[in-house]
This record gives sequence, structure tokens and C-alpha cells, in this order.
Amino acid sequence: MFLFLSEILNRKVIDSQGNAVGKVLDLRAKLGELFPPVISIRVRSKKDREIMSFRWDDVASINENSIKLKPEAASHTLDISLREKEILLRDEVLDKQVVDTHGAKVERVNDFHLLLAEGQLRVVHVDLGIRGILRRLGWVKYVDAITNWLFAYQIPNKLLSWKYIQPLSHDPGKKALKLDVTLRKLSEIHPSDLADILEELDRRERSYVFDSLNVETQAEALEETDDKTRASIIEDLPEEKASDILEEMEPDEAVDLLQDLPDEKKQELIETMEEEKKEELQELLEFEEETAGGIMTTDYISCLQTENIGRAMEIFKRSDDPLDNLSYIYVTDEDEKLVGVLTLRDLILNPSEAPVNSLMKREVVKLKVDDSLEQVAETFTKYKFLTIPVVDQQDRLEGIITLRDGVEAIFPEFGE
Repeated sequence: MFLFLSEILNRKVIDSQGNAVGKVLDLRAKLGELFPPVISIRVRSKKDREIMSFRWDDVASINENSIKLKPEAASHTLDISLREKEILLRDEVLDKQVVDTHGAKVERVNDFHLLLAEGQLRVVHVDLGIRGILRRLGWVKYVDAITNWLFAYQIPNKLLSWKYIQPLSHDPGKKALKLDVTLRKLSEIHPSDLADILEELDRRERSYVFDSLNVETQAEALEETDDKTRASIIEDLPEEKASDILEEMEPDEAVDLLQDLPDEKKQELIETMEEEKKEELQELLEFEEETAGGIMTTDYISCLQTENIGRAMEIFKRSDDPLDNLSYIYVTDEDEKLVGVLTLRDLILNPSEAPVNSLMKREVVKLKVDDSLEQVAETFTKYKFLTIPVVDQQDRLEGIITLRDGVEAIFPEFGE
């Protein structure tokens, strides 16, 4: 039998003799299973208006008018306080925002769809639609009658399986999210969708969701989030945690974020980082924002011209840089000057013993670190490359600009 929470709330509770005990105030569910079971009901006493709690095992039957308790049922006052992974459906989730990890968006819960089977009551869906509101107001049958008469149509339920729901309600005492088994789903959402979710939430709820993610997912989401939101998130984090996230981000994205922070906060975060990452970001911060150096990343693959294809392939295999940074392998001399470029095709089709300098293309399209964004755009437009290397005045390789970063620098709305 399927029931809605709105049909259970305020339903009369009677003891085994038929005497009124009170009315249902809320249901308590235990998270951790795909469809959480209801483990107790909260009841407001008819006599003294006190709140009592009965285990769901104490429920003998449910009918249209009442919930009947078993003869041995007794109020459990200690049950009133919530334990870990327990949640009150009405108090903590109903009318609250939740993350729909299926549609990657934030929704409002208007009702719960419950399944009563083999004596257990389980949460199976949430109702996110207007029908849930009408049901709670007691207007469903009247609205159905009107819409059926006028349009031969009935407003449908908008039910979403609980397995796709991430509640945003929190325990005021512990100040922590009550997470269910779908926590892993948040980490599986595409970073762009996760960024959209973070932008929809208010500052407090955003903090709860963001803190529930692992560092790698946090970094990926921040790279896709708008400047204002990600600066707000970083400013709310402890310095050490914020530094860890910045170290996981792409260098150019981390620099963009740091430039949006107050100078004092920016310096504090840089000083907390590991030495190698700190030096890398400090070097990038020295470049003007509106230049090729200001938007380049130092995540690229390079090899020496004296090496062979086998060695270049080893370097490629060890790289954990983003895929769009791996389109080309840049070749340098012993002084780090850019002298050529290889493609992935060169690595795949040639024997490992073949020398790099015999296969590399020596005429390399490149940008200078102080070139303007207009020059960056013109170069990408003319040559249609996925990445373009950036060199200093002595032709030493400093970084690369990806096509995406180049487009976003000229058209910021592209990244929004």
C-alpha cells in the first residue's frame, strides 16, 4: 500500500482498546538504505499536548482514519532525540530544499511517497510538484474535478525516487548535513552541474553541500563555479582546507580565484601551500591579468629534443593533467627553449627508438607572455589549435593556453 506523508500527518493515533492517544506529528526515518525505513512516529498527546514517540514496531494497523497501536506499545521519551543518520521527515525535509542528483538541480519537497509492505513503512519517493501542495491543502479532489471537467486532464504527481535525493536539512546541534547513501552521487555529478547546484543554494546550505565532497570534487566544482560564488566558498573555509583545494585546482583557475580575493586573504592562503605549488602560483600571479601569461596554465607535457619517442610516451603516460592539456607534446632544448612540437599521432605511429628531433615539427606557433588577449584570440582563430604554447622573451617555455581558456578570456559569458 502506498501512502503520502500528508495523509498520515495529524491522523488520529489510538491504543489497542480504541482510546485516543493523540495525533501524528512527524515520522522518523533511518538513513543508510536505498529506501530508508520509518523507525518511529512522533505523536502529540491529546491530553497534555506533550510529544511522545512510538516505535514503528508498536504500530498494529493503519486505516483511513487512524493508526492503531499494539497492546504492548509504550511511549519512549528517549526516542525523541535524534541519533546519527536519523531524520525527521516533516521537520527537517518537508518544505525544504534538496539536491536532485538525477536532474542535477535544487528542488523543494512538497510531500513524501511512502510504501507500506510486510509491516515496514519506507520512504520511496519525494513529491516535488504542485500536486503535493494541493494534497496538503486538501484541494486535490476539487482541482481534479475542475481540470477533468474542463480539459479531461489531471495534474500529475512529480515523484522522484529517494535514491536521487540529497537532503540539505541539518542537525542544529551538530551543524552537519544528514547524509544518506546518495552522498556518493554528488561526487558523480559532472562538475558543471555541481557548480550550478552550488550557485542555487544560499551561503549556509552551500557550505553544507561543499563540505560533504572530497577535495578532488571540490576543486573540480570550483573551477566551474562563477567568480563570486567560489570566492565566497573559499573565504568561508579554514586556511589549510582552502589551500588544499587550491592545490588540487588547475594552476590558471587557482590564480583566477586568488585574484578575486582580498590581498591579505590571498597571501595567507599562498603561505599555507606546499612550497612547489606556492612557487608555481606566485610565478603566475606576477603576470598581468589581461595577457597571455595571465591566463596560461603550467600543466603541460614537454620532453627534451635529445630524447626518443619511447621516453616521450613514458612522460605522456605518467601525466595526470586534464585531457585538453595533452593534445601536444612540446619539445625543448637543455636551456628550456621551445624548439619543436609533437602530436599524439607521432607517439603512436612511430617506433620507440625514433629520435624526437627527427620527427618534431620545428615551426611552432607560439605566444609571448605579454601578448594581449586580442592577440591570443587572433592566434586561436587563425590556426585552430587546441592549445598554444607561451614563451618568455628568451623563447623559454612558460606554459600553454587551452582553447577553452582562450575563449573564456575573450568572452567571459562562455564560462558562465
